[in-house]
Amino acid sequence: MAADADEASGPQTVAAGQLRAFIERIELVQEDIDALSDDRKEIFAECKAMGFDTKAVRTLVKLRKMDQAERQEAEAILELYKAALGMV
Repeated sequence: MAADADEASGPQTVAAGQLRAFIERIELVQEDIDALSDDRKEIFAECKAMGFDTKAVRTLVKLRKMDQAERQEAEAILELYKAALGMV
């Protein structure tokens, strides 16, 4: 019966080890993300200290992530909505 108990716990032990490895990797990545987030905050603080509008800078960063067609479409929709609201 001892062999049956070992066989039953074997897959659970392997699964627990794999799960622990995934959790530890996720925790390490989260630490990296947190550190990078802190770095980004410092960059925006420097930007603000130099007199730049950080809201505009954030918008520019977002726009630079888009390809040209996607950016033009977003700008066209924004212009359309502004016109509909009488803002232009």
